[in-house]
Amino acid sequence: MLDQYNRDIYYLRIAVTDLCNLRCTYCMPEEGIKLKKHEEILNFEEIVEIVKVAVSLGFYKFRLTGGEPLVRRGIIDLVKMLAQIDGVKTLAMTTNGLLLPQFAKQLKAAGLSRLNISLDSLNKERYNKITRGGELADALAGIKSAREAGFEKTKLNAVIVDGFNDDEKDNLKKFADENKMKIRFVKKMDLKSGDYYGVEGGEGGNCSICNRVRLTADGKLRSCLFSDYEVDVRTVGIERAFRQVIENKPEKGDKSLKREMIQIGG
Repeated sequence: MLDQYNRDIYYLRIAVTDLCNLRCTYCMPEEGIKLKKHEEILNFEEIVEIVKVAVSLGFYKFRLTGGEPLVRRGIIDLVKMLAQIDGVKTLAMTTNGLLLPQFAKQLKAAGLSRLNISLDSLNKERYNKITRGGELADALAGIKSAREAGFEKTKLNAVIVDGFNDDEKDNLKKFADENKMKIRFVKKMDLKSGDYYGVEGGEGGNCSICNRVRLTADGKLRSCLFSDYEVDVRTVGIERAFRQVIENKPEKGDKSLKREMIQIGG
Protein backbone atom coordinates (compact mmCIF):
# COMPACT_ATOMS: atom_id res chain seq x y z
CA MET A 1 0.00 0.00 0.00
CA LEU A 2 1.16 3.54 -0.73
CA ASP A 3 0.90 6.24 1.90
CA GLN A 4 0.25 9.91 1.21
CA TYR A 5 3.98 10.46 0.57
CA ASN A 6 4.10 7.68 -2.03
CA ARG A 7 6.05 5.31 0.22
CA ASP A 8 5.31 1.62 -0.31
CA ILE A 9 4.29 0.14 3.06
CA TYR A 10 4.85 -3.62 3.15
CA TYR A 11 6.60 -4.34 6.45
CA LEU A 12 4.79 -5.13 9.72
CA ARG A 13 6.60 -5.37 13.05
CA ILE A 14 4.56 -7.45 15.50
CA ALA A 15 5.15 -7.12 19.24
CA VAL A 16 3.98 -10.43 20.69
CA THR A 17 4.51 -9.51 24.35
CA ASP A 18 5.38 -6.61 26.63
CA LEU A 19 7.42 -8.93 28.88
CA CYS A 20 11.21 -9.12 28.78
CA ASN A 21 13.93 -11.02 30.63
CA LEU A 22 16.23 -7.96 30.53
CA ARG A 23 15.68 -4.35 31.56
CA CYS A 24 17.85 -2.44 29.09
CA THR A 25 18.33 1.22 29.97
CA TYR A 26 17.40 2.48 26.49
CA CYS A 27 14.22 0.41 26.30
CA MET A 28 12.64 0.29 29.75
CA PRO A 29 12.47 2.92 32.50
CA GLU A 30 14.24 1.98 35.73
CA GLU A 31 10.94 1.65 37.59
CA GLY A 32 9.63 -0.76 34.94
CA ILE A 33 6.27 -0.52 33.16
CA LYS A 34 2.71 -1.45 33.97
CA LEU A 35 2.16 -4.74 32.19
CA LYS A 36 -0.98 -5.40 30.19
CA LYS A 37 -3.49 -7.92 31.49
CA HIS A 38 -3.54 -11.33 29.82
CA GLU A 39 -6.84 -10.65 28.07
CA GLU A 40 -5.48 -7.40 26.62
CA ILE A 41 -2.67 -9.17 24.77
CA LEU A 42 -3.45 -10.42 21.26
CA ASN A 43 -3.85 -14.19 21.10
CA PHE A 44 -2.27 -16.26 18.34
CA GLU A 45 -5.49 -16.55 16.33
CA GLU A 46 -5.83 -12.76 16.30
CA ILE A 47 -2.22 -12.29 15.20
CA VAL A 48 -2.65 -14.83 12.40
CA GLU A 49 -5.79 -13.09 11.14
CA ILE A 50 -4.07 -9.71 11.23
CA VAL A 51 -1.17 -11.08 9.17
CA LYS A 52 -3.56 -12.64 6.65
CA VAL A 53 -5.31 -9.30 6.16
CA ALA A 54 -1.95 -7.55 5.93
CA VAL A 55 -0.87 -9.94 3.17
CA SER A 56 -4.09 -9.22 1.28
CA LEU A 57 -3.17 -5.52 1.41
CA GLY A 58 0.32 -6.07 0.02
CA PHE A 59 2.43 -6.72 3.10
CA TYR A 60 5.01 -9.49 2.77
CA LYS A 61 7.72 -8.77 5.34
CA PHE A 62 7.03 -9.48 9.01
CA ARG A 63 9.11 -9.32 12.17
CA LEU A 64 8.30 -10.63 15.65
CA THR A 65 9.43 -8.40 18.50
CA GLY A 66 8.50 -7.73 22.10
CA GLY A 67 9.47 -7.09 24.82
CA GLU A 68 11.42 -10.26 24.26
CA PRO A 69 9.46 -12.49 21.86
CA LEU A 70 11.00 -15.72 23.12
CA VAL A 71 9.40 -15.31 26.54
CA ARG A 72 5.93 -15.57 24.95
CA ARG A 73 4.56 -19.01 25.76
CA GLY A 74 4.05 -21.08 22.62
CA ILE A 75 6.14 -18.82 20.40
CA ILE A 76 7.27 -21.76 18.24
CA ASP A 77 3.65 -22.55 17.44
CA LEU A 78 3.04 -18.95 16.41
CA VAL A 79 6.08 -18.99 14.12
CA LYS A 80 4.78 -22.15 12.45
CA MET A 81 1.33 -20.63 11.96
CA LEU A 82 2.69 -17.44 10.43
CA ALA A 83 5.32 -19.12 8.26
CA GLN A 84 2.61 -21.21 6.61
CA ILE A 85 0.56 -18.20 5.48
CA ASP A 86 0.72 -17.82 1.71
CA GLY A 87 2.29 -14.47 0.90
CA VAL A 88 4.58 -14.22 3.93
CA LYS A 89 7.93 -13.95 2.19
CA THR A 90 10.05 -12.98 5.17
CA LEU A 91 9.37 -13.84 8.81
CA ALA A 92 12.12 -12.54 11.07
CA MET A 93 12.60 -12.01 14.79
CA THR A 94 14.47 -9.52 16.95
CA THR A 95 15.72 -11.04 20.20
CA ASN A 96 18.26 -10.44 22.94
CA GLY A 97 19.41 -14.01 22.30
CA LEU A 98 19.37 -15.28 25.87
CA LEU A 99 16.84 -18.04 25.13
CA LEU A 100 18.24 -19.06 21.73
CA PRO A 101 20.14 -22.05 23.17
CA GLN A 102 16.69 -23.44 24.00
CA PHE A 103 14.79 -22.29 20.92
CA ALA A 104 17.10 -21.67 17.93
CA LYS A 105 16.75 -25.10 16.29
CA GLN A 106 12.98 -25.11 16.85
CA LEU A 107 12.65 -21.64 15.34
CA LYS A 108 14.57 -22.70 12.26
CA ALA A 109 12.45 -25.83 11.85
CA ALA A 110 9.26 -23.82 12.34
CA GLY A 111 10.09 -21.58 9.37
CA LEU A 112 11.65 -18.45 10.83
CA SER A 113 13.63 -16.73 8.07
CA ARG A 114 16.14 -14.59 9.93
CA LEU A 115 17.26 -13.28 13.29
CA ASN A 116 18.39 -9.93 14.59
CA ILE A 117 20.25 -10.33 17.87
CA SER A 118 20.92 -7.45 20.25
CA LEU A 119 24.42 -7.10 21.68
CA ASP A 120 25.50 -3.69 22.95
CA SER A 121 28.85 -4.54 24.51
CA LEU A 122 31.52 -7.23 24.57
CA ASN A 123 32.56 -6.12 28.04
CA LYS A 124 30.72 -8.20 30.63
CA GLU A 125 30.51 -5.36 33.19
CA ARG A 126 29.13 -2.95 30.61
CA TYR A 127 26.72 -5.54 29.28
CA ASN A 128 25.48 -6.18 32.80
CA LYS A 129 25.05 -2.46 33.40
CA ILE A 130 23.23 -1.54 30.19
CA THR A 131 20.89 -4.56 30.52
CA ARG A 132 20.47 -4.11 34.28
CA GLY A 133 21.57 -7.60 35.22
CA GLY A 134 22.15 -9.56 32.01
CA GLU A 135 25.07 -11.93 31.58
CA LEU A 136 27.24 -11.48 28.49
CA ALA A 137 28.02 -15.20 28.40
CA ASP A 138 24.32 -15.98 27.92
CA ALA A 139 24.06 -13.60 24.96
CA LEU A 140 27.17 -15.08 23.35
CA ALA A 141 25.79 -18.59 23.83
CA GLY A 142 22.63 -17.48 22.05
CA ILE A 143 24.59 -16.17 19.08
CA LYS A 144 26.49 -19.45 18.87
CA SER A 145 23.23 -21.41 18.99
CA ALA A 146 21.76 -19.38 16.13
CA ARG A 147 24.77 -20.13 13.97
CA GLU A 148 24.67 -23.83 14.84
CA ALA A 149 20.94 -23.95 14.04
CA GLY A 150 21.69 -22.83 10.50
CA PHE A 151 20.53 -19.21 10.59
CA GLU A 152 22.30 -17.13 7.96
CA LYS A 153 22.47 -13.38 7.34
CA THR A 154 21.90 -12.79 11.05
CA LYS A 155 22.14 -9.14 12.03
CA LEU A 156 23.77 -7.90 15.19
CA ASN A 157 22.03 -4.86 16.70
CA ALA A 158 24.20 -2.65 18.89
CA VAL A 159 22.71 0.40 20.59
CA ILE A 160 25.48 2.98 20.90
CA VAL A 161 25.45 5.32 23.89
CA ASP A 162 27.91 8.21 23.69
CA GLY A 163 30.49 8.04 26.43
CA PHE A 164 29.49 4.52 27.43
CA ASN A 165 30.15 2.00 24.64
CA ASP A 166 30.95 4.11 21.56
CA ASP A 167 34.59 3.02 21.90
CA GLU A 168 33.57 -0.60 21.17
CA LYS A 169 32.39 -0.14 17.59
CA ASP A 170 35.53 -1.63 16.04
CA ASN A 171 35.48 -4.64 18.36
CA LEU A 172 31.77 -5.24 17.74
CA LYS A 173 32.30 -5.03 13.98
CA LYS A 174 35.19 -7.51 14.22
CA PHE A 175 33.05 -9.85 16.32
CA ALA A 176 30.22 -9.65 13.77
CA ASP A 177 32.62 -10.37 10.88
CA GLU A 178 34.10 -13.36 12.70
CA ASN A 179 30.60 -14.75 13.27
CA LYS A 180 29.38 -14.02 9.72
CA MET A 181 26.89 -11.43 10.95
CA LYS A 182 26.03 -7.97 9.67
CA ILE A 183 26.45 -5.25 12.28
CA ARG A 184 23.88 -2.46 12.73
CA PHE A 185 24.79 0.43 14.99
CA VAL A 186 21.74 2.19 16.43
CA LYS A 187 22.45 5.40 18.29
CA LYS A 188 20.40 5.66 21.48
CA MET A 189 17.04 7.29 20.73
CA ASP A 190 14.65 9.16 23.00
CA LEU A 191 10.94 8.87 22.26
CA LYS A 192 10.03 11.69 24.62
CA SER A 193 12.43 14.29 23.21
CA GLY A 194 12.08 13.16 19.63
CA ASP A 195 15.81 12.53 19.21
CA TYR A 196 16.28 9.84 16.59
CA TYR A 197 19.03 8.95 14.14
CA GLY A 198 19.72 6.90 11.07
CA VAL A 199 20.91 3.34 11.57
CA GLU A 200 24.51 2.72 10.55
CA GLY A 201 24.43 -0.47 8.51
CA GLY A 202 20.65 -0.44 7.95
CA GLU A 203 17.75 1.58 6.60
CA GLY A 204 16.10 2.44 9.90
CA GLY A 205 15.73 6.09 10.82
CA ASN A 206 15.44 7.31 7.23
CA CYS A 207 11.87 8.60 7.17
CA SER A 208 11.84 9.23 3.41
CA ILE A 209 11.99 5.49 2.67
CA CYS A 210 10.14 4.13 5.71
CA ASN A 211 8.17 1.04 4.71
CA ARG A 212 6.77 -0.14 8.04
CA VAL A 213 3.99 0.04 10.57
CA ARG A 214 3.95 -1.51 14.02
CA LEU A 215 1.49 -3.70 15.89
CA THR A 216 1.65 -3.51 19.67
CA ALA A 217 1.08 -6.55 21.86
CA ASP A 218 -2.31 -5.18 22.88
CA GLY A 219 -3.54 -4.78 19.32
CA LYS A 220 -2.80 -1.18 18.36
CA LEU A 221 -1.43 -0.41 14.90
CA ARG A 222 1.06 2.45 14.98
CA SER A 223 2.14 4.49 11.99
CA CYS A 224 5.53 5.54 13.34
CA LEU A 225 7.84 4.83 16.26
CA PHE A 226 7.97 8.58 16.97
CA SER A 227 4.25 9.27 16.87
CA ASP A 228 1.43 8.58 19.32
CA TYR A 229 -1.10 7.98 16.53
CA GLU A 230 -2.44 4.44 16.79
CA VAL A 231 -5.55 2.51 15.78
CA ASP A 232 -7.11 -0.37 17.73
CA VAL A 233 -7.63 -3.33 15.39
CA ARG A 234 -10.18 -4.89 17.73
CA THR A 235 -12.35 -1.78 17.80
CA VAL A 236 -12.00 -0.49 14.25
CA GLY A 237 -11.52 -3.77 12.40
CA ILE A 238 -8.29 -5.08 10.89
CA GLU A 239 -8.45 -3.84 7.29
CA ARG A 240 -9.87 -0.45 8.25
CA ALA A 241 -7.19 -0.08 10.94
CA PHE A 242 -4.45 -0.74 8.38
CA ARG A 243 -5.91 1.78 5.95
CA GLN A 244 -6.30 4.43 8.62
CA VAL A 245 -2.81 4.05 10.02
CA ILE A 246 -1.20 4.13 6.57
CA GLU A 247 -3.29 7.12 5.47
CA ASN A 248 -2.14 8.95 8.61
CA LYS A 249 1.53 7.92 8.52
CA PRO A 250 3.52 11.13 9.05
CA GLU A 251 6.20 12.34 6.69
CA LYS A 252 8.73 12.12 9.51
CA GLY A 253 8.83 11.23 13.18
CA ASP A 254 8.26 13.71 15.97
CA LYS A 255 7.73 12.45 19.52
CA SER A 256 6.04 9.57 21.32
CA LEU A 257 4.87 10.38 24.84
CA LYS A 258 2.34 7.68 25.65
CA ARG A 259 4.41 4.48 25.43
CA GLU A 260 7.90 3.33 26.30
CA MET A 261 10.08 1.62 23.69
CA ILE A 262 9.40 -1.81 25.19
CA GLN A 263 5.65 -1.24 24.71
CA ILE A 264 6.05 -0.53 20.99
CA GLY A 265 8.55 -3.16 19.89
CA GLY A 266 11.34 -0.85 18.73
